Formats: sequence, C-alpha cells, structure tokens
Amino acid sequence: MDQPPAQPDRPPGARRALLRSNAIQTLLAFGALIVMLVVFSLASPNFLQFDNIVGILLATAVNGVLAIGVTFVIIAGGIDLSIGTVMTLSAVMTGVVVTNWHQPVLLGVVAGLLTGTAAGALNGVVISRFKVPPFIATLGMLNVAKGLALVISDLRPIYFTDTPSFNEMAMGSALGAITGLDVPNLVIFLFGAALIAGLVLKKTILGRYTFAIGSNEEATRLSGVSVNLWKTVVYGVSGLFAGLAGVLIAARLDSAQPSLGLGYELDAIAAAVIGGTSLSGGEGTILGTVIGAFVISILTNGLRILSVPQEWQTVVTGAIVVLAVYLDIVRRRRQEQA
Repeated sequence: MDQPPAQPDRPPGARRALLRSNAIQTLLAFGALIVMLVVFSLASPNFLQFDNIVGILLATAVNGVLAIGVTFVIIAGGIDLSIGTVMTLSAVMTGVVVTNWHQPVLLGVVAGLLTGTAAGALNGVVISRFKVPPFIATLGMLNVAKGLALVISDLRPIYFTDTPSFNEMAMGSALGAITGLDVPNLVIFLFGAALIAGLVLKKTILGRYTFAIGSNEEATRLSGVSVNLWKTVVYGVSGLFAGLAGVLIAARLDSAQPSLGLGYELDAIAAAVIGGTSLSGGEGTILGTVIGAFVISILTNGLRILSVPQEWQTVVTGAIVVLAVYLDIVRRRRQEQA
C-alpha cells in the first residue's frame, strides 16, 4: 500500500506558515461575510426576514455541494469545468430511473450519485493516463454531459409528480420538529456533506495525497505514490459531489431540467477561491469553501434586494473573484520569500 509522501520540499516551518496563511484567508472570507450581512441588513429591512434567510440557504445548498467537490480537484492542482452539466446529467438519470422506469426513489438517488462519480472518474482517467490538460478534458466532459442530458431526456423535463417523497427529501424540514424553524433539509445535506468532506480532507490518506499532489506532483510520484490512480480518485470525488448536487436540485425543483447546469461550475469554483483554495494547488479548506459559497449567495441576494440590475450583479461577483485570486498570488509570493 502506498505510504504518505514525506513532502521534503516543504519544511516544518513552511508548513506552519501555510496553516497560518489558510487560517488567515478563512478568517478574511468570514469577515467579508459578516460585513456583507451588516451592510445589507442596514440597507434593507427585508434582508434579515426569515423567508429571505431561507432563500439564501436554499441558494447556497446546491452551489455549496458543488464547491465542496471541486475543492478537492483544485487543491490537487487541477480544475473541473464539467461539474455543472454533470450535475444536470445526474439529475436526469435520477429522473429516468424514478419516473420513466418506475423504480424506488433510493435507486434513483444511487443512479444519480453513480452517474456523477463515473463522469468524474472518466475525467481523471483522461487527465492522468492520457495527459490531456484538465481545462480541455473537463471542458469536453461539460459538453458531453450536456448533450447526453438532452438526448436521454428527449429535450423535455422529467417530473417527479408520482413520488412526492422525493421532493420532501429536500424541501421537508426535519429540523422543524426539533427547533420549530421551517429550515429545508437541503441545508442539512450541505452541512453534512461539508462535515464529511472536511474529515476526509484532514484525516484520511486521500486528503494527504490530495494536498501532496497539488503541492508537488513530481515529488509525490518519486515518493512512491501512484499519482495517476489518486488523481482519478480525486476527480471521482468531485463527480460524486456533482451527482449529489444533481439529486438535490432535482428534488428541490421536483423535476430534472435537462437544460439546467451551465454557469454553476463558475459559481462553485468562485466559492472555493473566495474561501482560500489556491488555484496553484496545495492549499484550501472545506470550511473556507462553504464560507465562500455563502459569500456569493448573500452578495447576489443582497444586490437583488437593493434592485441592482442582474448584469451589475455579475460584474461585482466577477470582480470579487479576481480580487480573491490576486490575494492568493500575494500570499504565495510572501510564502516563497519567507
């Protein structure tokens, strides 16, 4: 069995500096989140209304799950542009199994998860075995998944009208019976996925290899690690979370929409970057990614409440992503100089 690489290129002092840098970046993202909450709540009395807060949570849930998956890939030094349409394909496969084939909801959920995992693993094989650049490989999968979703669904939405329990899985409120607050189950799925992903990234061999490959792929390979295998696993994990997002969005909408998905990948990547995940690889946290997802949702929601036009909302979000990448570059330079 492969042994975790020693990472001789990063001495203990540098590792401690990296941990401090990650913590600072997460705190900065959290500080930005608090500032936006204060500003928007002062600017509009409607912002902190319960219904609006629930809307923010719902908007964050699917994007947050996607962002958690792509965080693994970015930490490993890659990129995955296909997660949005893989999410759509997974939703369609769930609809096919549950509605068209009249199978139990559980089988449909499994089909959606397996579809996403298979697409992600295929990305990993193409990238690791055939040495296709991640940008090109996942861009190709973006179009493949988009086309398959349209073909399999015959260009029509698939509805779950005969299985109300499926919608209840996402939009029901298990917390309502305990706390009295009608918070949808989607929020539980988001934080549950974040907790599991955080433990995997910090406590398992997959997490150690993910950081090692992103920090120095060649040194990791020379340490005896099967880099190609673990890259495939990392992309498979990203696909698994895309599959979960597909199941959740289908349950939320009570339908599988084959034309949905484009653009979700950009918001997910932006959430990871805002949360401190470095596009250069080797750095990132799940907590930071979840905070980044909330930053995007709150920013979009707040600007909408203030009646800022949609096009300017996009401009502001793009500017924040550029700023986050610039801060990451500055952090990298300081670490190298130290």
